[in-house]
Amino acid sequence: MLVLVAPGQGAQTPGFLTPWLDLPGVEDRLREWSAAIDLDLVHYGTKADADEIRDTAVAQPLLVASALVSARQLFATGEDFSRQVGAAAGHSVGELAAAALTGALSDATAMSLVRRRGLAMADAAATTETGMAALLGGEEAVVLPHLEQLGLTAANVNGAGQIVAAGTAEQIAALVENKPEGTRRVVPLKVAGAFHTHHMSPAVSALEAAVTELPVADPHTVYVSNKDGKTVGSGQELVQRLVGQVANPVRWDKCMETFKELGVTALIEAAPGGTLVGLAKRALPGVATLALKTPDDLDAARTLIAEHASPEQGAPEA
Repeated sequence: MLVLVAPGQGAQTPGFLTPWLDLPGVEDRLREWSAAIDLDLVHYGTKADADEIRDTAVAQPLLVASALVSARQLFATGEDFSRQVGAAAGHSVGELAAAALTGALSDATAMSLVRRRGLAMADAAATTETGMAALLGGEEAVVLPHLEQLGLTAANVNGAGQIVAAGTAEQIAALVENKPEGTRRVVPLKVAGAFHTHHMSPAVSALEAAVTELPVADPHTVYVSNKDGKTVGSGQELVQRLVGQVANPVRWDKCMETFKELGVTALIEAAPGGTLVGLAKRALPGVATLALKTPDDLDAARTLIAEHASPEQGAPEA
């Protein structure tokens, strides 16, 4: 049983799209999306520096575009995807890529929505200087009360001993100086705001208005939601979860628990892959994993698909 996942903000690095442009049709597709959303994805994915692609309004469309173009090399059509993939999910903004890959949104609609999402969250982040930091190691029973004491939110509960805290710059600095007992490291993330917290409430309102007339379909493949790790069979519910998730914690730990319950045997992470594969290696022992970093990884991914895909996969739950 194969799961396809899409990474979230912070996975981007300068030039990470460059090798993908060598594949037939990729640059044309990126330029088409760029014109539609008024953002030069080719420039930002190949020539922009780390500070430029740290901008939320840039990073989010860039990551969704990357996940889509890389996954489409493996699954050219929705029928291919639903036949070979048992379930899909995305981490934070990666949920929009997963929504497109499972057929709930078209690629063009997902790119339009992620552009609005990025701009709305960038505006919300500009109100107060905020940020996020990953805590590596430590027990939830110790870490969560410590964060609460500092006024921070556990914005991502990623499982495998990783929690991401979010709050004001001062609160993040206090966490770096005073990490919870048992935590090995506190690593500030390359993001521009306290995502998935109350600081993003203005963005929720903006997205609620943006999705009122959005063309939506029910997903053709099991979609696993960040909200609680539940599978979602309704396109309308899926979109509403995407909107609300902007200001609520990402429960990736629950998503991985659901993968396990579904019987996952292999997991592929779309480009720029690596982060979610790392979590899966620790939380899902025995599951074969592969991160799509460059087109050089495609042949290995096709082999993994051939070994783990099943004709019975793909029917979403109601």
